[in-house]
Amino acid sequence: MLELIKGTNINFLGKKYIAFAFSGILSIIGIIAIIQIANGKANLGIDFAGGTAMQLKFEKPPVIHDIRKALDDGGLKDFDLQDLPTENKILIRVKTTEQKLGQISDAITGIISQKIPDNKYIVDSTTVIGPKVGGKLRLDAAKAIAFAVVGILIYVAFRFQFNFGVGATIATFHDVLAVLGIFFLLGREINLILVTALLTIAGYSLTDTVVVFDRIRENLKARYKEPLEAVMNASINEVLSRTIITSMTVLLTSVALFLFGGEVIHDFALAMIMGVVVGTYSSIFIASPTVLLWGGKRPFAKR
Repeated sequence: MLELIKGTNINFLGKKYIAFAFSGILSIIGIIAIIQIANGKANLGIDFAGGTAMQLKFEKPPVIHDIRKALDDGGLKDFDLQDLPTENKILIRVKTTEQKLGQISDAITGIISQKIPDNKYIVDSTTVIGPKVGGKLRLDAAKAIAFAVVGILIYVAFRFQFNFGVGATIATFHDVLAVLGIFFLLGREINLILVTALLTIAGYSLTDTVVVFDRIRENLKARYKEPLEAVMNASINEVLSRTIITSMTVLLTSVALFLFGGEVIHDFALAMIMGVVVGTYSSIFIASPTVLLWGGKRPFAKR
């Protein structure tokens, strides 16, 4: 395989306490974000905060820029648009308070009719999400992430050993908290698209971590007389080039989606960019040091 970096001898595990301090800050920010989301004080999308989703079908292909400008000029706030060009449809989603839920659809149709009179349309569908439904979706999203993390613990513990499962689980949960915390600090919208990205990041992080763990397992069996920390450091250095190449492949794809994928997928791509960087970091600086510090019997040691 192509090796970007050859013959490295970096003491990754020697920097574990610095990495733990940095990751602790990211994790605390993520925990604060979770508390704020649970209290409804973050920038929540209509999936979680409640709102109105309207789908309009036009006679002629609509120009999404013109519709966005019309809604802006009409005083509509906190909305996003999704273009369905093959069907001449536009999906408009608006975050609203409970008092405005019954009024927002009339406001949208009034603005579109006034600002874009030359393109007739019909209201294809209208969906209203109340605050109670948004609260249930927040709870379901938290359950989805929790089940994913527990599943990772069980899978890695079965494939390797329990302490490896703990290391992979902590690294994955760290990645989810870090990306969520950064999104919260940036004031980005917290919605189901972000939850999708977080679950994707969890899967990517696990894959990257398992590659490192596989090499550690091989070397622990072959070099059972050497100190555990030395074997782990050597293993991480051996797969460093592969880890970087894999990460760069996913990162380039995510950057392409971010630049050219359009507004609908913009937040997903941004979360993936963050997740790839954080996931690569955690598989080296969080997962393996956690296994090392977990203590107990040397894993895979020959008797």
